Amino acid sequence: MNQADPQATAPAGALSHLKVLDLSRVLAGPWCTQMLADLGADVIKVERPGAGDDTRHWGPPFLKDADGNDTTQATYFTACNRNKRAITLDMAKPEGQALIRQLALQSDILVENFKVGGLKQYGLDFESLHAINPRLIYCSVTGFGQDGPYAERAGYDLMIQAMSGLMSITGEADATPGGGPMRVGVAVIDIFTGVYATSAILAALEVRHRTGQGQHIDMALLDVGMAVLGNQAAGYLNTGAVPQRQGNTHPSLAPYQTFPTLDGAMLLAVGNDGQFARFCQAAEHPEWASDPRFASNTLRVKHRDALIPALQALTQTRTTAQWVALLEDKAVPCGPINDLGQAFADAQVQARGLVVNQAVATVNTAQSAIKHIANIVTVASPLRLTATPPVLRRAPPSLGQHTEEVLAELGLDAAAMVALRAAGVV
Repeated sequence: MNQADPQATAPAGALSHLKVLDLSRVLAGPWCTQMLADLGADVIKVERPGAGDDTRHWGPPFLKDADGNDTTQATYFTACNRNKRAITLDMAKPEGQALIRQLALQSDILVENFKVGGLKQYGLDFESLHAINPRLIYCSVTGFGQDGPYAERAGYDLMIQAMSGLMSITGEADATPGGGPMRVGVAVIDIFTGVYATSAILAALEVRHRTGQGQHIDMALLDVGMAVLGNQAAGYLNTGAVPQRQGNTHPSLAPYQTFPTLDGAMLLAVGNDGQFARFCQAAEHPEWASDPRFASNTLRVKHRDALIPALQALTQTRTTAQWVALLEDKAVPCGPINDLGQAFADAQVQARGLVVNQAVATVNTAQSAIKHIANIVTVASPLRLTATPPVLRRAPPSLGQHTEEVLAELGLDAAAMVALRAAGVV
């Protein structure tokens, strides 16, 4: 594991000149703002006093304290909130709204995922903040977008996986044991929405370089859910044929699926005829590559019912490790089907430094829920920039950890902080 020292002086990241006001919760918005934070932006996460982001409580599993016991802090929150400064403000109170406006005046980017129109009552909508800071890039993340018949509806990842058709092409076929629509094992629409939102924000920054003006970004989970259907959507839109679930097989490639082995299973992903020929040669069945049923990918897909049983009988004669060793120098994609423990123990994952262990600074605020946790482990950013790589500055923060620090930067003194706390604003 890589050890990240929160006291160490980190190099400036690619976005270290930017300030982000994060009014989002749960996953899609926080995923976006963590990407910006990893790239060096100063991200200020605003949460509800006493409660915070919903995902702080979405457990089990929970973070462990220094003695190895469960805390009340869910691990979910840590997936998308590192490198941020956390403050608590009650935006339902006029004083809280005024402080958020002050922060927006100093910010380059604002990300929020309230229901459509939800921030207008507080004077924190795009039009209101654009009037006082025309350079502000304002990104709204909702389930269904800012317009259309569903705009007022709340949207969640699982709902969008169902509505977009993603579940209809995920899982085993109805006639297969265990068949039926299946969700993806992570909230993939939320995560993709966070990535798309980051791309849109970076594009808006480029526009601002030319015009000096910010703009409103309208990100919808449904839009993203439809977009990431990729080749399956292209196939339907151009032929009218509705794709069906087919488990771990591929609708357009063969063999491209899981196969049983002597000690479990493996994944064989043949993407072209050359790979198939090399597989057949290594597997001591070179005649398959010239078989008129299997000589091209289109033919292999057409004659899948003959090809796959023959391959399944063959793959069960060796262990997964033996198949990987046999094929890895033949440029034939083949690999184990790992659980998360095996994946994080993989030599390549470790060599790439994909696990980071961040020490947690001692926190003395009354709201802190994680002050007894020694460290938090997260997955490293996959962004690899040679000159300005992602930087690790802060572990996922405790609730309200940086409230006094951030508000002091706005010019508030200790007496003002005491008054705000007494009024329940922070």
